[in-house]
Amino acid sequence: MSVSPPRPKGPPLNAMRAFEAAARLNGFVAAAQELGVTPGAVSQQVKALEDWTGTPLFQRNPQGVLLTAAGQALLPSFVDAFDALGAATQALRSLRPVQELHIAALPSIAQLWLPQRLDRLRRALPDLKISVTAMEEPPNLNRELFDFAIFYASPEERPEAALVLQGDRIFPVCAPAVAAGLNHPEDLSQVALLQDQTWAGDWTQWRKSTGLVLPNADSGPAYSLYSLALQQAIAGAGVLMGHQALVADALDQGSLMCPFKDLIADSGRQLILVQPPRARRGPAHETILGLLK
Repeated sequence: MSVSPPRPKGPPLNAMRAFEAAARLNGFVAAAQELGVTPGAVSQQVKALEDWTGTPLFQRNPQGVLLTAAGQALLPSFVDAFDALGAATQALRSLRPVQELHIAALPSIAQLWLPQRLDRLRRALPDLKISVTAMEEPPNLNRELFDFAIFYASPEERPEAALVLQGDRIFPVCAPAVAAGLNHPEDLSQVALLQDQTWAGDWTQWRKSTGLVLPNADSGPAYSLYSLALQQAIAGAGVLMGHQALVADALDQGSLMCPFKDLIADSGRQLILVQPPRARRGPAHETILGLLK
């Protein structure tokens, strides 16, 4: 008669994943955002891991959480383990017979900057299966199955291996009919200054850079998506602070104009493209990169 005794069980994988993310990102809220769950769920998973080990891994206080000495000692091996799991998953994905391209991008980039470049990709690589995910925060390309991530970042926030596609120059844009009534920059105080909620300080930053006084800089209609604000500008609802990469097509098509071409400011951000580690890049990576830039 064979013997099949019960075997010791390790902690749940989700609990270890929650601990690693919270430890690496210094908090349950940031870990929840990365994992797509609630902070409460991260807290429960970490508590389950602490119960399994019988050792506290975080110190909890009203200001947040701090790793204990035990948590700090564990973190490097957990980071290496989940990075290795990400690499193994990517290797599995590369076995699929149909080549796929997964791009993560800020919503405004996905809607306004990517489409022309995706058209080039489809023409050059007709067998390539392309998907785009719009998200507010860049994914971790050591873990997630994205081939490229395209976002705005300040030089301080930019990952070391990221490619800078262009600096983010900002300037007012509006429909031709609106531009006809703007003879001097001071005329902007007489029109609606459209606001994008993500970059709520655009007008103030541009005003300070150019030295203009705009009492209505922060009082215009606000939109949760830059593409919505752009469409309203095209419709003649007011003047929008244009981000060079995002308004280039509309300027080329003539649906928007830049009424004050000598008043251009630097937002302090850059349009960047992030790639996964070299070992995880697909066979057509360099070709695709050249078509995206």
